Amino acid sequence: MAAEDKTLVEILEDLTPIDVAKYMNYVRAPQAGAIATFSGTTRDTFDGKTVLELRCEAYVPMAIRCLKTICSSARTSWNLHSIAIAHRLGTVPVGETSVFTAVSAVHRADALDACKFLIDELKATVPIWKKEVYTNGEVWKENSEFLERKLDIGAKEVVQCGRKAEDKEYCKKLCCGAKVRVSDDSCQN
Repeated sequence: MAAEDKTLVEILEDLTPIDVAKYMNYVRAPQAGAIATFSGTTRDTFDGKTVLELRCEAYVPMAIRCLKTICSSARTSWNLHSIAIAHRLGTVPVGETSVFTAVSAVHRADALDACKFLIDELKATVPIWKKEVYTNGEVWKENSEFLERKLDIGAKEVVQCGRKAEDKEYCKKLCCGAKVRVSDDSCQN
């Protein structure tokens, strides 16, 4: 089975909760000795404010393309069996999952490291936006990973959706829909 066949990326637009068991079963395999997961849930407070719900929006085609790029990048760094990522759009009530990642590998270190990489890259680069709705208002939120990457871009002029550039021409192409600039030394394998 090709690596693409072992990757499931879904953006859920039907307002139903994420079926965690579906994604766990997708990555489960007899040869995989480890499954690492991350479940991002809507919390009930932020900065002393009571959160009522989270609202997620996305440009779905670009989000899916970027998620697949991140999955491909993870496969170049770790020996992975299967990857599943689901992100929910619309209203996500307190306590419910908005994003879920599952990764299987022969060894736990690969699964754990890849799982962290996937969620960090998703938060930093994928065009999915969230609005926290409070009892006294609402605010669009930028993920801390995005803000850190934004600072890195200003300092280094680099963003590659977590991918190492194959060549200098790749460095000039679009990354998740945004033009990027990279220095010559960042285009090394």
